[in-house]
Order: sequence, then C-alpha cells, then structure tokens
Amino acid sequence: MIKYLGSKRRLVPALTMLAETSGARTGLDLFCGTTRVSQAWKRLGIAMTAVDSARFAHVLAQCYVATDPGGRPDLLADVADAVDRLNALPGAPGYVTATFCEDARFFRPENGARIDAVRDAIERDHAGTDLEPVLLTSLLEAADRVDSTTGLQMAYLKQWASRAHLPLTLRVPELLDGPGLALHGDACVLAGSEVVGDVDLAYLDPPYNQHRYDSNYHVWDTIVAWDAPAHYGVACKREDLRDPARRSAFNGRRTMPGALRQVIAEVRAEVVVLSYNNESWLSFDELHLACSGRGHVEVLAFDSARYVGARIGIHNPSGRKVGTVSHLRNTEYVLVAGDRARVRPMVRAVVKSGLGVVVDRPVPVHSTATVAVPDDVLSV
Repeated sequence: MIKYLGSKRRLVPALTMLAETSGARTGLDLFCGTTRVSQAWKRLGIAMTAVDSARFAHVLAQCYVATDPGGRPDLLADVADAVDRLNALPGAPGYVTATFCEDARFFRPENGARIDAVRDAIERDHAGTDLEPVLLTSLLEAADRVDSTTGLQMAYLKQWASRAHLPLTLRVPELLDGPGLALHGDACVLAGSEVVGDVDLAYLDPPYNQHRYDSNYHVWDTIVAWDAPAHYGVACKREDLRDPARRSAFNGRRTMPGALRQVIAEVRAEVVVLSYNNESWLSFDELHLACSGRGHVEVLAFDSARYVGARIGIHNPSGRKVGTVSHLRNTEYVLVAGDRARVRPMVRAVVKSGLGVVVDRPVPVHSTATVAVPDDVLSV
C-alpha cells in the first residue's frame, strides 16, 4: 500500500473485530483512501462498496475492492504477463520526468522516465479494460517505493531518500476474491443514494482538517488522470487544485460539521462506525450527539502518533527549525452507533481482545497520558 497520512493500518485489527462480530454481509467504506479497511472487511467475506472523491483512491478501490479474481480465473495470469512486459520497458522521459524529477525532485530522473514509459503503455494497451486499474495500482505502489518524500506530496526531501535510488519495479497486487463496488464521487451525494443502497455496516473516516487528500497526493492523481496539467509552486501541484469548486465540504471549518452530520444521518446502514480524533473540528460531545440519532452509541479510544509533520518539527522556508511542537500524540476515537443489541457485543469483543478501551468522556488534546491499548494496534 502507498504511504498515506490517513492510513488506518494500526486501527485495522479493531475495525476487523467490529465487523466480524457484527455479522455483516454487506459493508460501505465511504472515505476509502487506500482501501485498508475495505480490504480487511472483504477478507471476512463482506461484499464491500468503497467510495472516494480522489481519482487515485478510486483506482485503488477498483483494484482491491471491485476486482474479483475468482470471477475470472485467468485474470492473475494476465496481470502477471502485463507486469512482466511493463517491467521490461526502457525509460522514455515525458511529463513525469520533466515535472516531478526536473522542476521538482519527487523521483530520480531514471525512475521518472520509467514511470512515463509504463504509464504510456497502460494508456495505449489497457485503457478501459479490467486490467487498467490493477496495473495503475501496481504503478502507483512501485512509484511510492522509490519516491523522495516524507509521505506527503506537498514537498520533497532536500537530499535523495535512500529508496529513491532503487529501480522502479512493478509487482502484481494481492487481489481478493469476492464481489465489490468502487464509486468515485462526493460522500455527501452518495451516502444515502440508491447506487449505494442499504448495507449492514458502514465505516466513515472523513478528513479531519483543511488539508486535502487530492492536494497531499497530487502526483498520484496526475499519474492516474494522465492529462499533463499545468502546475504551480515548488511542489508542481495541479493548476486545477486552485479551483474552489474542487474543495470538499469536509475541508472547511464552517462546512465540515454540517457535511458530517448529513452523511451520518443519511447513510443507509444498520450500524455506523465513525473514526475521528481529538484534535479535529468537532468535539467529543458533538460527535457523540451526531451519532446518537442512529441509536445506541459507544466510543472506543486509541492512542495515536500525530502526523509526520509534527514529528519532523516546525521549519522556515530555508529549512531551519524555528518552533517547538507542543505534543506528538493524540487520541483516535471510534464511535459505533446502531441498535444496542448489536453495538454492545461488537464493542465488547474489541475490549475483550485487548484491542481498545471504551471511554465516556473526551481525552484532553495535550494530555501526556496515553490510552492503554497495545502499541501494535495504535492508529497512525
């Protein structure tokens, strides 16, 4: 999986336990990102629908959620053959090389040229086929393994990361058997729509602040779109990111609360699982109230490392450290809402397994105390 600020890698064991205990047969991941949660629930045999507004996230969902290798026995062999051909291509410098290797320094030029060659070949030979999202995912993950960033594409490292010297090499993605649906669009529009329909279990992991994922990961969006956009700034971000119409309601302090309440109210699920943290725009009590309209609410808490920028520290444009970070930990809340007879066993299973603890009051943002859960399941 690609490096991702919103990754729920360390929450997955608890979220998987919730889903397994729920007995759900159908599920919805409304802000699916890299699809970690969708994949975990699909492995349980849950028929998943994965939704995201970012192009690259939609491609990942098409690959890992909507693709069913069990429904086409020769698919994996076709993917493996295509990956071998793409890996054999020589570099052919193009947009990625010029923009992300020369104007910026996200990749070394030899890898940029290989990205250009591979992406051109996918567009030429596989556009519109069931191999396209799988091969695009393979390319994104290969590029992620040789980039020179801290995980966000708002900037790049002054010196090449050691992984940037590795050769770009595609791998066959680990596809999962079973049905699934990938939808590209706005959660506010799709949450209660007929195309999503009724599900047993829904997971909501909305953006926490003003930082946009299509901006944080604009390189992946451009590789997927393959439209050679005009760009701006040191990071060579897509010019269309300046368009106010592209900004999500979830990235605005004034618009986010209403958008989240709307989605919670409209999503057609028997049980809703919502993750959020204690540094975000809605308070613990506001989150609890928003979920209470769906029935009984219980809250699990997980100690969490803050985003990578906090760990790096505060620097001025010349790279000199100029400030002190107030804290390096926060708390991730997971709210579970629905019929009491279903919610309580789900939450108790997580607690009994040592994967989380129940809280009934907010954890102070700057508290030095940590929530007592095992370190290997703490959220990133």
